[in-house]
Amino acid sequence: MQSVGNKLKIKLIMNFRKATKEDISIIVEMIADDELGKTRENFQTPLPNEYLKAFENIDADQNQELIVVESDNSEVIGTLQLSFIQYLTYRGGIRAQIEAVRIREDKRGVGIGKTMFKWAIQRAIERNAHLLQLTTDKKRPKAIKFYEDLGFKQSHEGMKLHF
Repeated sequence: MQSVGNKLKIKLIMNFRKATKEDISIIVEMIADDELGKTRENFQTPLPNEYLKAFENIDADQNQELIVVESDNSEVIGTLQLSFIQYLTYRGGIRAQIEAVRIREDKRGVGIGKTMFKWAIQRAIERNAHLLQLTTDKKRPKAIKFYEDLGFKQSHEGMKLHF
């Protein structure tokens, strides 16, 4: 800890690692723990099998990285998923997509999200992506402001067709 004026600055020690099957329950709990997640997720114990099947598919795909973030005492405090999408445009470029960024409720507001995005940006660069993209629901103005503060620009109009 470092004192800066009247404020206390806390140095965060975080470990980023690939998620394991044992992490799935805490990941789903974090994904379900917001206004929109509560309406579309089904967090319960035992966890519904569709989540375990999805994890197996993600884990088997070399272009998917489901990541957990641990505190210095090895508690899972955050998660994100990176997808690396190969395409022909941009001279056969790769774009990285970041999804399902979540921080455990009791750890929000201390800079973990910003650190997670810095890590994800560096990881996308390591994988030779030419851009990192994300989508966010228009009902999340605080999230939109957070992403803009990180340097993300609103560049396209997103559209979805739900089945």
